[in-house]
Amino acid sequence: MSDIIVKDSNGNPLQDGDSVHVIKDLKVKGTNTTLKRGNLIKNIRLTGDEDAVEVRVGKATFVLKTEFLKKA
Repeated sequence: MSDIIVKDSNGNPLQDGDSVHVIKDLKVKGTNTTLKRGNLIKNIRLTGDEDAVEVRVGKATFVLKTEFLKKA
């Protein structure tokens, strides 16, 4: 099994527990929630996919594409 390197939109490597900023307003499918540009999301979790991370916003958990995230 090879180690997957997850990178943000600028190419910086991400790890479990990192904090990220949202770089674009994102409408979340299936909810009325919109993640606004500049939002700080703490304590991300890697999913095993190099293009996605799991985040917790409020009580909801979302999987976001790394192309819309920037390491804080």
